[in-house]
Amino acid sequence: MHCFNYCSSRSYTLLTAERLEEIKNHPISYDEDSPKLTKAQIARLRPAHEAYWNVTPVKKTISIKIDADILAALQSGGKGYQTKINSILRKAITTGDY
Repeated sequence: MHCFNYCSSRSYTLLTAERLEEIKNHPISYDEDSPKLTKAQIARLRPAHEAYWNVTPVKKTISIKIDADILAALQSGGKGYQTKINSILRKAITTGDY
């Protein structure tokens, strides 16, 4: 068991794929103290300290296999296709659309 700020008899569960799926499928309880937010309300949310939120991501060099037609389509737009791939992946991750 890892002790962060304190130790207790509580057992910690690793975030495995199965555990993440369990968390994702756990029902959410809404009440007057924690009401369900509309999409418009969520869109207006901002970090308490905006300056700390705008962090430039660290770029990592990787090697992946990608379908030839997809790569050709992205490269057809000219220079910057790797940046375009990164943008597509970032949008998929931030929206949960993957």
